[in-house]
Amino acid sequence: MKMKKVLLILVDGMRPDALTACGHPLAAQMLETGRCFLQAQTVMPSVTLPCHMSLFHSVTPDRHGILTNTYVPQVRPVRGLCETLRAAGKTCAMFYNWEELKDLSRPDALTFGCYVSGHVYGYEEANPRLTAIAKAYLTSDAPDFAFVYLGWTDAAGHKDGWMSEEYLRAMRGSWDCIAQLCDGLSEDYLVIVTADHGGHGRSHGSDLPEDMTIPILCRNAKLPAGKPAGGSILDLAPTVCAVLGVAPDAEWEGAPLPLEAQ
Repeated sequence: MKMKKVLLILVDGMRPDALTACGHPLAAQMLETGRCFLQAQTVMPSVTLPCHMSLFHSVTPDRHGILTNTYVPQVRPVRGLCETLRAAGKTCAMFYNWEELKDLSRPDALTFGCYVSGHVYGYEEANPRLTAIAKAYLTSDAPDFAFVYLGWTDAAGHKDGWMSEEYLRAMRGSWDCIAQLCDGLSEDYLVIVTADHGGHGRSHGSDLPEDMTIPILCRNAKLPAGKPAGGSILDLAPTVCAVLGVAPDAEWEGAPLPLEAQ
């Protein structure tokens, strides 16, 4: 692979079918020209913090021990993505508007971190505030790995229901943020847009397909377009490491996504 850096953007609660339903032109473009895994699976329980811990540590919740949105220290710790990259001399940055994500990395793993409270500002305002900060840092410092979390969609799903008009409006707003982050971004970056879980009704956390199925959209001019089968949230950390030329932790359970044409 020719890419040297990764920008991972997570839209909380984004269902694959919402990508078309929201009507955003960038989402449509990525579906057409990107390398998209539209039936990828998250983990049980399909709840935000357990899913994020699995993303960053490439193991299931029964291994990392986070089963609710309350963080508890791992009994037998697995080294996370940011710690693995830091040990290899890579720079990592995280931008998020849901404070419970602060424990995804251990002290000294990040070069830069930024939290903008979705609860204080409201996620509709917090998303673009956070995006502007992330955009400025990507432009000025070009970290090897950057993670941007956008929480508005999940808040809208819980309030008005998944696939409701308010949820789809939050999707469009989130994709406006994604478009801003991608505009003028160096071609060194592989952009990955994904979700932690889906949702149904006004909730999530079950093993229903609506909750468990997530999209993983990969964009770079060097990538072949396509819609391969498979994919898992456990595969994201190994994929980031593969792009950056870093060996994954030996305890990780996922595998790099097939980004090259088969």
